[in-house]
Amino acid sequence: MNSTSGSETDQPALRSGTFAIGGDLPVHRLGFGAMQITGAGVWGEPADHAESIAVLRRAVELGIDLIDTADSYGPEVSERLIAEALHPYPAGLVIATKGGFQRPGPGAWVADGCPEHLRSACEGSLRRLRLERIDLYQLHRIDSKVALEDQIGALLDLQRAGKIRHIGLSEVSVGEIEAVRRLASVVSVQNRYNMVDRGSEEVLDYCARENIGFIPWFPLATGDLAKPGGPLAHVAERLGAAPAQVATAWLLRKSPVMLPIPGTSKVKHLEENTAAALLELDNSIMEELERARP
Repeated sequence: MNSTSGSETDQPALRSGTFAIGGDLPVHRLGFGAMQITGAGVWGEPADHAESIAVLRRAVELGIDLIDTADSYGPEVSERLIAEALHPYPAGLVIATKGGFQRPGPGAWVADGCPEHLRSACEGSLRRLRLERIDLYQLHRIDSKVALEDQIGALLDLQRAGKIRHIGLSEVSVGEIEAVRRLASVVSVQNRYNMVDRGSEEVLDYCARENIGFIPWFPLATGDLAKPGGPLAHVAERLGAAPAQVATAWLLRKSPVMLPIPGTSKVKHLEENTAAALLELDNSIMEELERARP
């Protein structure tokens, strides 16, 4: 790893660069995903409550100022833990949350884009997070059973009422983004994307052209690439880093609109993840990793 100033060593997320979500919410590009601080199956309370609280507080200490969550994580547990750990919130902290899923049980996710549900979900998130306005509210899934105009209309109503600042989407195609943008401004897209699953490449390119934040979920999946002798393991060994750190650094270098949000329930793992922002990948390494397909 390259040498850094003391502040960047203490707060490595500062080295990840910045991106202004919606043009008026500047964040460091390496954020934190708060799904894993809940129980198994993203259901119920965490196995170690104190550790989850410590993770959230440590994330802010490391320079992270974008925390991504959802009402369905727990359900409700992740949002409550964030408020318990961090409220009153430090200046500049952006908490992005999502609505649009019902959770009938552990590991079960059912899309619900009914306007009544979205309004209720947003109100619940505001209460649990102890916020008057959510800076970034993301539609967790477009519900094929509900007219798109009704789903986005509910979010626009919440925006006009001052309860949300910006609207984002999750797991969408370019065509779906364009359809929503005919109805409302979209500032972020959250799709699955990592070294072994690059299926959203077209969406990422679109977001880069339109200056829309791209939030890759499951960002650290590496599969066989990280196995001994694999291309990712090979690069990591040369850099003196962990494969997951290289995977994160690759995402950050990949696009200026990329906002990775690796999540964990352990402070030690959080510190390792955040140190990835200190890695600098040159063009030859990027080309090597681009060729490293599963």
